[in-house]
Amino acid sequence: MIRVASYCRVSTDKEDQANSFEAQVRYFGEYIQRKPDWVLADIYADEGITGTSTKKRTQFNRMMNDAYDGKFDLLITKEVSRFSRNILDTISYTRELKALGIHVVFMNDGFSTADPDSELRLSIMGSIAQEESRKTSTRVKWGQTRQMERGVVFGRSMLGYDVAGGRMTVNPEGAQLVRLIFQKYAVEKMGTTNLCRYLEEQGYETFSGNRHWSSSHLVKILKNEKYVGDLVQKKTYTPDYLTHEKKANQGQVEKVIFENHHEPIIDRPLWNLAQAELRKNDKHGDFPAIHSNKHLFSGLIRCGACGSGFVSRVKKAGDGTTYRRWSCAKAASGIAGCDVGRLLRDDDARNMVKLALQALQMDAQSIAANVAKLAAEAIQTGEGTAPDSPQRLNNEIEKWTNKKITALDSFLDGNLTKEELNLMKGKYDEEIAALQTRLATAEARQRAVSNPPQLREKIRALLSGEAESEPLYKSILDHISVFHDRHLELRFQGLPHVFQFSG
Repeated sequence: MIRVASYCRVSTDKEDQANSFEAQVRYFGEYIQRKPDWVLADIYADEGITGTSTKKRTQFNRMMNDAYDGKFDLLITKEVSRFSRNILDTISYTRELKALGIHVVFMNDGFSTADPDSELRLSIMGSIAQEESRKTSTRVKWGQTRQMERGVVFGRSMLGYDVAGGRMTVNPEGAQLVRLIFQKYAVEKMGTTNLCRYLEEQGYETFSGNRHWSSSHLVKILKNEKYVGDLVQKKTYTPDYLTHEKKANQGQVEKVIFENHHEPIIDRPLWNLAQAELRKNDKHGDFPAIHSNKHLFSGLIRCGACGSGFVSRVKKAGDGTTYRRWSCAKAASGIAGCDVGRLLRDDDARNMVKLALQALQMDAQSIAANVAKLAAEAIQTGEGTAPDSPQRLNNEIEKWTNKKITALDSFLDGNLTKEELNLMKGKYDEEIAALQTRLATAEARQRAVSNPPQLREKIRALLSGEAESEPLYKSILDHISVFHDRHLELRFQGLPHVFQFSG
């Protein structure tokens, strides 16, 4: 008997019965029962929607430990997007399981890691999905930036301020504590360590209700420009579409800055005094990020004679145009031991990749469907939070609209004054406007990942060689070998087949 395990990510939404743990157990149990030589070993199910990283998925990690302990022979899962949203994780862990003799079957996607082209297929799906999510995230961020430029606040309530409907209003009780912190630090010169001790002794709580104060928390408060009435947004950015990890924005992305944006809690002289004190006590410097942009074929072309890598040079053609040409690093440097004498133009190398993709005859329609799912999952975590549901936002808009109608009815019945009606109507209109903005963003996101004909056409063009994609090529290409006799060989990652070329 084959011991079969299953892995799934299940919903925490009580209304989502289709993805509940009980439904998954029933689904996989019935599926395995239909296989006479299969027996259910275990079901591993992580709750929640986050599948970007495996670090917090306890059941996924238990599954991997059980795999090393030899507790099952085969793993089944509904689809790639339920196994992991991070395609690099998917490839890494399926390789790990394969080394243990365990294949993974992606049921809805219609393939298994036992298939010879499975790793290539995963790479193609992942690279295209990543590119689609990047473009969609760019459009979503563009919309968010336009809202920020109009002064709409993105963020949560904080000590001293309530944030609702994209607006900040002073919370009197919290504001009093903020003024005390700035007074003690900037005027009375009380250090953060002593200030923490003072706040704890006086029984003050942090915004989250914690009675323990830390120096780092105080410094964040003292550096927060919102307390002086200014607003700086885009303090963080997301450079990696696979991990979705946020990083401090040190100039990589233009910030959106407003002075005197909202009612301040402290005045400008006290703010300046606090900043001067922070600079005096600062013991840390800022380190710029280092960026590297490799060429598409860097490290992917090797000499078939001596094994050295190929290096590129930009050359000028007779008509004045320039082109890139690759040659053996050892031969180009004049070092003895290689006389391959073989040069490869960059455009020829690109054409080889296109021809090899054409020869694979991949199912573009199936890949398009998988890409749409992966792109949708990736976009959901693009900014670290799940997107708004258009249906839920419409329900919220309807709720606030009904409140407006109720207030109007109360005014007509004589239960509200005109001033009270205007006050309530203004609040409701703000909430509705903010929800409508979020709804437009959510609907744009939904349209972007609904597997439109344009996406299918784009994938068909890539797989047919009519179009090219550097992210795709870098993801799937293993290497190109160049030999003496005008003979070249190309290999894709995870695929045993060798593509032969001459020229």
